[in-house]
Parts: sequence; structure tokens; C-alpha cells
Amino acid sequence: MIDKFIATPEAAVADIHDGATVLISGFGGAGMPTELIHALIGQGARELTVVSNNAGNHETGLAALIKAGRVRKVICSFPKASHSWVFDDLYRQGGIELECVPQGTIAERLRAAGAGLGGFFTPTAYGTELAQGKETRVIDGRGHVFEKPLHGDFALVKADQADRWGNLTYHKSARNFGPIMCMAAKTAIVQVRVKVALGELPPEAVVTPGIFVKRVTEVANAAFSS
Repeated sequence: MIDKFIATPEAAVADIHDGATVLISGFGGAGMPTELIHALIGQGARELTVVSNNAGNHETGLAALIKAGRVRKVICSFPKASHSWVFDDLYRQGGIELECVPQGTIAERLRAAGAGLGGFFTPTAYGTELAQGKETRVIDGRGHVFEKPLHGDFALVKADQADRWGNLTYHKSARNFGPIMCMAAKTAIVQVRVKVALGELPPEAVVTPGIFVKRVTEVANAAFSS
């Protein structure tokens, strides 16, 4: 019998290794898998490359992982915000690397990884510093930049409901990067608000099919309600 549920967040992240590339869902606090991230802090993995929409909020979740000195590099779209002082201070000190990627591009790079594509051309960032060192091409009179897929060793994702096969639904905007990150990672680890019985989720309501999910853990009282 297939049952992808793991008893605790700590057990779910136990095999994340030093130097791993970890995809972390969330748009600000919405969809941020805070309990999985804090379990990863306790687990102790270091030298991580983190892919996320932003570089952490306040001093919880991703910001706490960065503050703990576990992250070598951040790949994100919005590294600078009024509440991202942990990353900002460390970056100014030269203590962390940054790769800034436009939001649509980072989403499409993740999707390309999940779809098994070798990359794509986009007009976004053509003629800017973000295009330096990348292949460019003029298509129909418009300049484009070639972007490679963005794969992850692990994905930490927050969803709303899951059955034992790992089929997922999300809560409104907390869905954000979760589905494509599950597809782009070798091992997708998901925290959910509630476990439901197999067959309870209408097939047309499933956003992420269980084939893309390796482990699920139930967190009924998450730090963020999204």
C-alpha cells in the first residue's frame, strides 16, 4: 500500500545533504513551508543552494535558515525588501552568493526542468547585465536570451490537502511556485494542513499529482495559515 506520509517534518528532511540545491515555495509568507525549513535547520545540512521567489522574511523560515549560516547561495527574483534584513546584511558582508533571476524566468526555468526541456529563449533581460555570458538570438526582430532549466535535488513545498498517494491541493495564492517546484526536484517534500482519505479529493481539483511528490507530512497548526 502506497502511503507517502512521514510522521514528522524532521523525519521528512532527514536525508537532505550538504551542498544540495533546495527549491523552497512561497511568495512572502504565503506558501512558505516554515516547519520543513526549521526542521532542516535542526537537521544541520550546510552549503545549500536555495531557489525561492525572495530571500526570506523577518527571521523565520528561509531567513532563519540563512541566519543559521546554512545557505551558500540564493537564486531568487526579489532579494531586497524591507523585511529581508538577514539576507541583506549577510550579502553586504560577502557572506552569501546571489543569482538574481526575473520572476517569470525563474518560474519558466523550473517548469522547463520539470518538463524535461533543455532550456528556452526569452526576451526578458536581453541587453541587460543579467544576459551577460548567456547565448542570445534575434527571433522575429526581437532579441532573446537563452535560459537553462533549473533543477533541484529537493523541494520543500507547502500545500493544503493531500491523500496518501501524495495528490495535492493548495490554498488560493499559497499555490504559487509549489506545483512547478515539485516537478523540478528529484525529491519533493511537502507539508500539508490536513491528510484526507484516498478518493476524497475530486480528480479535477488535484493540482499536483502524487507522481511528483516523494514525501508528505501533516502540520495542522502551521506558522502561516496560508
